[in-house]
Amino acid sequence: MLRSELEAYLAQLLSIDKFVDYCPNGLQVEGRKQVRKILTGVTASQALINHAIEIQADAILVHHGYFWKGEDLAITGIKKQRIKSLLLNDISLFSYHLPLDAHHQLGNNVQLAKRLGLKKVEVSETFGQKDLLWIGGLEESTPLQEFAASVSKHLQRQVQVLGKGDKSIKKIALCTGAAQNMFEEAILKYQIDAYLTGEVSEPCFHLANEYGVGFLAAGHHATERYGIQALGEHLAQGFALEHVFADFYNPV
Repeated sequence: MLRSELEAYLAQLLSIDKFVDYCPNGLQVEGRKQVRKILTGVTASQALINHAIEIQADAILVHHGYFWKGEDLAITGIKKQRIKSLLLNDISLFSYHLPLDAHHQLGNNVQLAKRLGLKKVEVSETFGQKDLLWIGGLEESTPLQEFAASVSKHLQRQVQVLGKGDKSIKKIALCTGAAQNMFEEAILKYQIDAYLTGEVSEPCFHLANEYGVGFLAAGHHATERYGIQALGEHLAQGFALEHVFADFYNPV
């Protein structure tokens, strides 16, 4: 398909105009006009770009791209090297941040919830930005530590747990990536038993203990692998594109 057709389709599918984001969503670096093979990954690192060159991909789709709010605008250092690699090899870079977190079928939140066996109770449309917090439930009450062990198994990384491990939990708020700053608001608004996100900050320890609500930090990268993968699979099925997903290790 044409690069322009892919860009227009993704803009509509992910409703990118509905979000006020920290970076531009959509085409960030323009490559060749025709797209036959796409590579998906969490972050547009040099390793991912090198892999795209190796497999002769026409376009890369990521969750974490470039040109973040507040970063230096100068194209120097590793930013220069990454963009140079894309331009020299005529590879397009597409990036979708908050729109990919929030999507109800392909998003990071819903894809992670499915893998963890959570039953969706509701999606908050008024909490922070649209659809960024998901409230899910377990089939039956489960000790916090037992649920954490299940999350660790699914994500293949050790989850950091705050709060009493023997506490029984059922109602869980979920937001992938770095959403630790929404912990207390989620407790007060939804009366949850546990909160799951990617990263953790120092205050979370005290909030978990004083509110008696479990907190699970499952890794920023680990919690955001599945949305971009699902998006690539969706495109491959719908447009007969060749799709490759690459997951480069990141312990954070």
